[in-house]
Amino acid sequence: MRSFSMPKMAISLVLALLAVCILIGINETGYNRSSEALADIAEASHTRSSLNRLLQHVLDAETGSRGYLLTGDPRYLEPYNAAVADIGQQLDALRLAYRPSADEFNTLAELARNVQRKLAEMELSVRMRKQGNEDVSKFVLMTDVGKEHMDAIRDQATKLINASAARMEVSQVQVRRSLMLSRVGIAAVAMAGLLAFYLYLRQTTALESAGEQQQKVLQQERDLLERQVRERTATLAELATHLQLVREEERGHLARELHDELGALLTAAKLDVARLKSRLGTQSPEVSQRLQHLTESLNSGIALKRRIIEDLRPSSLSNLGLTASLEILAREFSERSGVEITTGLEPVELDESSQLTVYRLVQESLTNVGKYAEAKQVDISVRNYGNHVEVDIKDNGKGFNAAEVRPSTHGLAGMRHRVEAAGGRLTVSSAPGSGTRISAVLPKGSAAAA
Repeated sequence: MRSFSMPKMAISLVLALLAVCILIGINETGYNRSSEALADIAEASHTRSSLNRLLQHVLDAETGSRGYLLTGDPRYLEPYNAAVADIGQQLDALRLAYRPSADEFNTLAELARNVQRKLAEMELSVRMRKQGNEDVSKFVLMTDVGKEHMDAIRDQATKLINASAARMEVSQVQVRRSLMLSRVGIAAVAMAGLLAFYLYLRQTTALESAGEQQQKVLQQERDLLERQVRERTATLAELATHLQLVREEERGHLARELHDELGALLTAAKLDVARLKSRLGTQSPEVSQRLQHLTESLNSGIALKRRIIEDLRPSSLSNLGLTASLEILAREFSERSGVEITTGLEPVELDESSQLTVYRLVQESLTNVGKYAEAKQVDISVRNYGNHVEVDIKDNGKGFNAAEVRPSTHGLAGMRHRVEAAGGRLTVSSAPGSGTRISAVLPKGSAAAA
């Protein structure tokens, strides 16, 4: 069923995409062609109007000049002068419009020459009339030269007007074709859409039954994956616990080696310096200063060795107990970092592994405070209950967004695994500007074993 429905889905999708592409192409083609045709119509109409205005201006100029020649009234020169001024502007506009067409531009050039001849004739008549040569002006008026010029102007203007009308007709035909193409295309796309919808309706029932079957298969696969994930998670948890134990054993081994080997070497060196200093007796100030500096360096090395050993494997935990070890850890951290630490530690009964877990939890929390929190005060509390122990480390630092931080950030993953490996639960509460609180609940006794 799945292999049968997928080709139909592909066919429907292809048809839908094809219909959309065809519709978009038809609309774009029709729009572009219609836009071009409308632009041509507008340009032809504008050119035609310009030619009509040119003819009207020539007629106005001729009427004004003839009125002045017949009456001698200067008022007739006002429309004549206005028409002559507008004729030049109309000719310039027409030259720009007809420049792309060579034939029509040549016709316009002939029209312009005839217009110039007509204007020259009228100007000559008006000038003669102004100078008092009425006989000459009337002679020019009575000749057929002006009529010949006007006939030529009308013929050439008619040719240009007919050419504009022809372009308008072609553009109108183009618009009608574009509209017809859009109608046919939309009808075809509508039919394709109906066909695709019909195929989709036929597929719905088959897809529903196939979907139910797939859900069953997916549920089985999901159950299998969940079972494998649980097994792998348990394996990884065991491996992480083993690595943690191996790490603690290596730390203990390294601490013993440092205590036995390096401690013996530093102590022997310090004794040798003391013997050398006693045998030299009175010596120069420079030698005494060098010996004193060497002694101080050895003391610093011995102190550093002790601090490293305590970090690797706190001897106070096995010798003094958990409460004293946490007090020493808090005091030393406060002296190094300058952060004020208050403690409220109740005596607890935990096995050695759980005590080490609590100690490492507090140690890692203080390390994070020193690196990231920028806190001024830290509160450490250990409370003893009947079946469990609660550990809280709170600071007043800058905090962070606990919902966005990665689980492995700030050593949280190691602390969480250590606490959960001991059968406990770790909770981290923090917000920007509100400090951080790390809480752990550890079972004790039979509860831890369970």
